[in-house]
Amino acid sequence: MSDENLSEKRERLLKIIEILKREYPDAKCTLDFRSPHELLVAAILAAQCTDERVNQVTPGLFAKYPSIEAFAKADQHELEEAIKPTGFFRNKAKAIIESAQVICEQYGGKVPDTVEELIKIPGIGRKTANLIAGVAYGKPAVIVDTHVRRVTARLGFTKETDPAKIESDLWELLPPEEATHFNHLIVAHGRAVCKAPKPLCHACVIAELCPEGKKRLSERFAV
Repeated sequence: MSDENLSEKRERLLKIIEILKREYPDAKCTLDFRSPHELLVAAILAAQCTDERVNQVTPGLFAKYPSIEAFAKADQHELEEAIKPTGFFRNKAKAIIESAQVICEQYGGKVPDTVEELIKIPGIGRKTANLIAGVAYGKPAVIVDTHVRRVTARLGFTKETDPAKIESDLWELLPPEEATHFNHLIVAHGRAVCKAPKPLCHACVIAELCPEGKKRLSERFAV
């Protein structure tokens, strides 16, 4: 696999996607939201926190602040208290308030639907921007989170460590119609099998299509 050309990598990636679709038929974004802005807030809260914990906090949070305007006018101390269980609550509260203010002042209260505009908003990096564009707006997007960084490197689809460069490598391989869902599949597989630091290659349905998996399995069964 190390001497694959681009066409061969694309073919292998498509095989992996089809297998993972069968393995994780319900794979989707695991943050609960009802609007692009709710997803934006949930994504900020999810930094260094589990999606499960975020989903426990957001129902009460969105009841207390039912609109972008409400977040823009929020008292920072009160917001910090509301999101405290997600950790790093001071920085997160600041990012949530400032992003809401920018959306209200510069975008007419509507969350932009392009990565280029989203990354101009305080607290929004490329990962969150792609998440919003892909999940909330249904646009093709490559969402590079910790699972995608780890698993795609093991699969031999990138040697990069910078998320923007990983995103670029994956765009060369992914069909646009598969891009957003690819993240959900990889996250599901990363959580269940391709774990850090030790992947469960013996239980992996794509091990034979994975350079790291084949290497680990050959070493395991070597006499």
